[in-house]
Amino acid sequence: MTEKEYKKNIKLLNKWAKAYYTEDDPLVSDEEYDKLYREVEAFEREHSELIDKNSPTQRVGGEVLDEFQKATHLSRMWSMEDVFDESELKEWVERIYKNVGVCEFYCEPKFDGASLNIIYENGALKQAITRGDGSIGEDVTHNAKAIKSIPKTIDYDELIEIRGEVLMPRDKFERLNEERLKLGEQPFANPRNAAAGSMRQLDSSITAKRELLFQPWGVGVNTLGYEKLYDMMGFVYSLGFLAPPKRAVCKDIDEIQKLYDEFVKLREEYHLMLDGMVVKVNDIALQDRLGYTVKNPRWMCAYKFPAIEKMTTIKDIVFQVGRTGVVTPVAIVEPVNIEGVVVERATLHNFDEIKRKDIRIGDKVIIIRSGDVIPKIIRVQTNFRDGDEIEIKRPTHCPICGSELLDEGILLKCQNLLCEARVVNSIIYFASKKCLNIEGLGDKIVKLLYDKGLVKSVLDLFELKREELLKLEGFKEKKVENLLNSIAGVKGAECWRFVNALGIEHIGEVASRKICEKFGVDFFGVNKENLLEIDGFGEEMAESFLEFLGVNEELVKKLISIIEPKKPEIKKEMRSLFSAKTVVLTGTMSESRDKIKEELRSLGAKVTSSVSKKTDFVVYGEDAGSKLEKAKKLEVKTITEEEMREMMNEA
Repeated sequence: MTEKEYKKNIKLLNKWAKAYYTEDDPLVSDEEYDKLYREVEAFEREHSELIDKNSPTQRVGGEVLDEFQKATHLSRMWSMEDVFDESELKEWVERIYKNVGVCEFYCEPKFDGASLNIIYENGALKQAITRGDGSIGEDVTHNAKAIKSIPKTIDYDELIEIRGEVLMPRDKFERLNEERLKLGEQPFANPRNAAAGSMRQLDSSITAKRELLFQPWGVGVNTLGYEKLYDMMGFVYSLGFLAPPKRAVCKDIDEIQKLYDEFVKLREEYHLMLDGMVVKVNDIALQDRLGYTVKNPRWMCAYKFPAIEKMTTIKDIVFQVGRTGVVTPVAIVEPVNIEGVVVERATLHNFDEIKRKDIRIGDKVIIIRSGDVIPKIIRVQTNFRDGDEIEIKRPTHCPICGSELLDEGILLKCQNLLCEARVVNSIIYFASKKCLNIEGLGDKIVKLLYDKGLVKSVLDLFELKREELLKLEGFKEKKVENLLNSIAGVKGAECWRFVNALGIEHIGEVASRKICEKFGVDFFGVNKENLLEIDGFGEEMAESFLEFLGVNEELVKKLISIIEPKKPEIKKEMRSLFSAKTVVLTGTMSESRDKIKEELRSLGAKVTSSVSKKTDFVVYGEDAGSKLEKAKKLEVKTITEEEMREMMNEA
């Protein structure tokens, strides 16, 4: 890097930092920013005489907005040094050992939010200040008092600064963005920006509606007198503040790394955004000995998680046709590695999404990957456009069969029931585990049977001949026998499995169960009013079900005559500890979840997937995560799998 390039990169970093910290509208991913920041740091280490005073390495945080009164922190709020892998962590720890000898480390999650400093005096909340530039921030006391997890009074009379992050839970973030889209407003890029934007509301009632949380991570000015940071933070949490899901004292690098790996696993399921783990020297006297650099305390670092947001380029757009005929646009992107997975495709959901985000072929975009879900584009980097980008046009004909598409506004649908994509995907779904569970009829086999002309609809499965299958490559006597037996074995399947297997839009497992409980297989002739009487059914579900039966009446009746679905048995009144109770399962069990669900339902329980105040029991196994934590916060009764078995036996 030359001096000229160094100056240019400083301007670019400052531009990105302003967008991120002050405007709550990031221009690049965290990874892109961190990469350039580290290049600038490397240049400054080699050319200390050329360090520019405007370099982001020489300051903390962002600017102060004009709308808020400025306020001064009693003691400086510092940024943390970042480490990104085990080798960098080792270097950091060895520096600590070199300066103060072997010591312990206090570790807790690093929350991705907006930093806030709260000052208490005589037990009362006196002032709340955003980080700002580390010395001066924005006075947001009126908004801090609107956050329920910030106590207005604490059982401690001395002057104290309590530092932490203002956070927005994932579910609240998604709901807020949905509301903003309905109002035609720009959605927030991520929960961190949503939290920061919520703290900058001049009307504190808006902040209160956002249901923010405050998570402490440190203390500024204080007269507590603790020797260990772990004990001091324990005292802070005892004052009524939220405690992290886990915190620990680690003796060495191995213990730090082990805890870090636990936090990485927790990251996906925890209801708040985590972006790393904070590592601090536990002995407060040693912290004082280590001191500070221009920007960072030498006694703490942020051990960052692998990036899940990355920037890439859209190479092309392809259109996929699902089993219901809905055409979904998918972006083909330059391959990018996210948490060890090479991502080459990202869902675009629908054409309204493309229009709203103004997505074009050739755009640089930020994509995010969460768990095993297909990655999605969260932001277009329009500042990188050069004019060569190509707008995406709505297709008028099915990309698979060529028939004209039905344009429903948000959705485009292929109406051709014989379309290859619809046939193949509907058969795959029909045979899947949650539906009729036809073993040996996986994706590749279905595609092969279709390509060879042996199946053109689900009905053809029941017409397959042994001699035809033996002609196929790789099909031996035993394989053919097993497949035919598996197909024949669906006769007498449970009614709900049959309805679910039809692949009706908006009708999943739960809805299928309810339909069968009310009507059995005699659902022809039911009207919209009949369906709306079912608990949880809405207009869209009822209309979708009736529309499907109207179009596919002959097909469904033939399938009923072949499969002869088993009507639900009229359950005898059974008194059990689970009768009419709502139950949620979490963690690893000794048996499959599906089997346990069936056992619970047989005892009169309603099994759901999310925890709420209406939940009666949360049954937990090993490695239980956020559902167990939420249950405890809501004071929902939690029981182990063993306790559940004992309760079942009592029935």
